[in-house]
Amino acid sequence: MRKTKRFCAIALAAMMTASAFAGCGPATQDPTTPQSGGETTTTSADDSGDPLGGEGANGTINLKVWGPEAVQDILKSECATFSENMKAYGDVQIEVVPQGEADSATAVLTDPSAAADVFGFACDNLDKLVTAGALYEVSGADKDFVTTNNSEASVNAATKDEKIWAYPETGDNSYILVYNKKYVSDDQAKTLEGVFEACKAANKKFVMDAGNGYYACTFMFTAGLKIEGLEKNADGDDVQKFSDYDEATVVKTMMAFSKLFTENKDIFLNGETTKVVDGFKSDTVAAGIDGSWNFANAKAALGDDAGFAVLPTVNVDGTATPLVNMFGYKLLGVNTSTQYPNTAIELAKFLSGEECQKERAEKLNWGPSNKVVAESDICKSDPALNAILAQQANSVPQVGVAPTFWSPVGTFGTKIVDPDNLLTEDAAKELIKTTIANVKDE
Repeated sequence: MRKTKRFCAIALAAMMTASAFAGCGPATQDPTTPQSGGETTTTSADDSGDPLGGEGANGTINLKVWGPEAVQDILKSECATFSENMKAYGDVQIEVVPQGEADSATAVLTDPSAAADVFGFACDNLDKLVTAGALYEVSGADKDFVTTNNSEASVNAATKDEKIWAYPETGDNSYILVYNKKYVSDDQAKTLEGVFEACKAANKKFVMDAGNGYYACTFMFTAGLKIEGLEKNADGDDVQKFSDYDEATVVKTMMAFSKLFTENKDIFLNGETTKVVDGFKSDTVAAGIDGSWNFANAKAALGDDAGFAVLPTVNVDGTATPLVNMFGYKLLGVNTSTQYPNTAIELAKFLSGEECQKERAEKLNWGPSNKVVAESDICKSDPALNAILAQQANSVPQVGVAPTFWSPVGTFGTKIVDPDNLLTEDAAKELIKTTIANVKDE
């Protein structure tokens, strides 16, 4: 088996300046120097049967792993299991360090040599990591491992230029409707109108972070205006590509959202998702849009009254239109600066494998990318996991997202839910054109 890495030194330097388990075939790392300009170096295989490629023969293998704060205990336990499994091939010592997926890519690019050997990251960071040469390509039997075991959508999220660059770790990096069944019935949770009606009857709040582009894009996507990766502008720079759209449909949907939120301004709370669970605890919130990372907290706050459902529909000219969200995946990458590439790759495979994904689904409510776990009773019987996995059918993948996307779309969302500014047709047309222009030009 061959392990390949691409290391674009020029791109990495520019980006740093700008931004501040199954075993595989044996391999050993060639003592070659990474080349600039996108050239590759490869490692050669041997027949020793050692999954670590002989890296443990000369002493202790020291690796660092990054993962979010909430998963530290489980991650340490899983890494300890990996070390135990590898005892016959070497002494593998693993340091587990807290580092959120949202910021890990920036940290890797800032100082690759000080970064973790294996690190989790959100899939929309894949492009810049690959461009900078910061990730080992997933090739040979490792590629088969990824494609065979994980959902097609998660594999696509780990793919750039028809090559796989990371190991899918979750299939749930998104958000759905979370509600208190004491006030909102399962039937009411099917429509946004029903949710507002239930909240109003109970004199409780509905929470959505509508000023955050990650959530506000729901208004845009539901209207039929979606993103389709990146494209080159006249100057040759990468900018956000938007889908073709019917202006009349987009405007009509925007106006429907604006009318609904304006009519229910007394019970709508535009705020961070932490206010959802906080509101459950204080009994001031009946429902909200929240992410998979807070499911366990919602269950703890509401107990048997915790409700989870795919995003509701919105009434657009008499048609119940499903809300469309942004759906991402968490990936595990292997840092090209690691001193122990074979061991790091084996660790990434182990941590992204079926057993580890199963454990995290059971203990953390993380939705799996692994196909076997996704179809298991663990997910099928859990309303939160069942709902988040079902939401993929009405979603836009969080890949190829320009950094300039988030702020203008957040402003777009704020205007949609502005309680004192009901959108007119002309205002809606102007808003969508301005938002697209700002995304491309910001």
